[in-house]
Parts: sequence; structure tokens; C-alpha cells
Amino acid sequence: MRLIKAAGLVAVSVFATAVIADYSEHPEAIAFKSDLLESGFTEAEINTFLAGAEKKQSIIDAISKPAERVLEWKDYRKIFITDRRIKEGLDFMREQSETLARAERELGVPSEIIAAIIGVETYYGRITGSYRVIDALTTLAFDYPKRAPFFKKQLREYLMLAKEQGVDPMEPKGSYAGAMGYGQFMPSSYRAYAIDFDDDEFTDIWNNPVDAIGSVGHYLKRHGWIEGQPIVNELSETDMVGSEWLTSGLKLDFTVGELPLKRSEIAAGLPSDAKAKVIELQAEAGAKQWVVFNNFYAITRYNHSSMYAMAVTQLAEALAQGLLEP
Repeated sequence: MRLIKAAGLVAVSVFATAVIADYSEHPEAIAFKSDLLESGFTEAEINTFLAGAEKKQSIIDAISKPAERVLEWKDYRKIFITDRRIKEGLDFMREQSETLARAERELGVPSEIIAAIIGVETYYGRITGSYRVIDALTTLAFDYPKRAPFFKKQLREYLMLAKEQGVDPMEPKGSYAGAMGYGQFMPSSYRAYAIDFDDDEFTDIWNNPVDAIGSVGHYLKRHGWIEGQPIVNELSETDMVGSEWLTSGLKLDFTVGELPLKRSEIAAGLPSDAKAKVIELQAEAGAKQWVVFNNFYAITRYNHSSMYAMAVTQLAEALAQGLLEP
């Protein structure tokens, strides 16, 4: 898929497509149409967008299917920390070395962290999703009541994004939830955090790794990444804390000074009032614990999961080590 950059508004005729499942008269679309009219779209444009969208039962099945089992860290890690993902990551980092170095310099986020997020999300842009975004978002906005408000917002944001970027909204593909591009940004995140990092006046994280790299770094910076601070520190078996210190959720509930650990066991150089918490994950050899800090929390803003943030962290460590090896 190659997106076509166009000057100004894209003509309605560009959006025309065969009507397979007509959302233009869907009962749930009436209020949505009014909202879009207030955002500068014409009724003809809106009807064309909705009439061209296709309901995909496979999307509803995918998002509503309960997980067969909750993965432990030892299993989750095997998905993302692999020889192939490390090798392809090193290739990606070498190919994009100048852009990654610039992103690190200007945004303060290490190049290996940016690469690791893109690696976890889409295998460095190789696997970005096969559903048309318009189909994913209309299906979930109007035929998945459980999360309809969220996906109606995302559908509006997507159409606004297409209008701003001069892109045919019937073309881009992404995940079954409507996430797009190298970094799998939802439309609202695309509009809020994606940046034109190569200054060509087109913010393209669908196909342009330069914009994608800058956008991931910008997202983390805007979500609190602090340059030069640690992410995690693994505790030895003798330093592991009791269950009363293992709080649920992602919020950093303690400060470095409050944790029952020596400062040398936590993170040298951090002030005592720096936010932190201890997390415990089930590894191959049993339970392991890590002290996690602000930058770990920033990664969880990208995906609200401690295991996700740990996968990004450990993949980044592997990539950094691989770059150092002869």
C-alpha cells in the first residue's frame, strides 16, 4: 500500500468505493454524522466514507474473544526476545542510524528504546496489520457496543487525520483495532504525537521510518520520559521484597527512599523522592523482581502492561549490546 500525498482537501470522488455494507444509514451513525458535520465535513463526504466501509465480523470476533490463557512473563518474553527480532532490530538500527541518533539527541530517548518499541509493535515495520482502518473503526464504533464511545472517537480522529494529511481514508491498513504504521498509533495518538521528522510537510508513520522513529520518541517524551534516568534494576534473590511491597496496577506507588532497599540496590544517583515501585514476574527459574522507575512507567503509557514495558526494555538491552559486539 502506498499512500498518495495530495494538496488541500481530497475530492469526494477519490473516496468512492463499492458499497458492501452501508453504514451511512446505520442507527448508531446518526449522531456521529452530526459531530462530523460540525468538524467541517459535508454530508456527501460523510455518507461516502460510511457507505464505503465494510462490517467485518472477524474484527468483532478478534476484539471480543477472551484470551485462552494469561501468559506468564516466561512465555511472553519468548515472543519478543528472540534471535530473529534482535537480528532484524540490529539491521534496522544500522539502516536508520542517523535518524535514531538525531531522535536521541533532540528528544532524549535512547535509540535502542525507540527501535525496541517498533520491533515489538510491528517487527520494525514489517507487520503493520491487514485490515482497512476504515473497516476496523466503523465496525467497532457501530457494531461493538461495549467500546463504541472509544471507537467513535477514534473514527472521527481518523477521518480528521486523513483530511489533514490529504490521504484517502479508504486505503490505510492496520490492526483489527485500527492501530496504524510502524509504531501502531491509534488515530488520536497519531494526531497528537506523530511528527514530521523529515520535514517534508507530510507526517507519515505508515510508510516512512524517519517519521515513525521521531514520532515514537516524541510520544515517550510527551509521556514523561526523563533523559539519562534508569528504567529498571533487577533485584537479587536475597534482596527481593515481601508481598506487601508488590502493589497492583502500573502507578509508581513509592519513592526510592520509601522502599526497604539500600540505595545501591535501587539506583545510584536518583534522589530519594524519585518515584519507584517493585514488580514481580514469573521467569523460567521462578519469581523475579525488579525496581522500576519513571521511564518504565513512560513505556507503559504506550501499552498499559508491565510485561510489555519489560519486553521493550530487555529487547532494547539486547540491541544495545548487539551494537557493541564486533
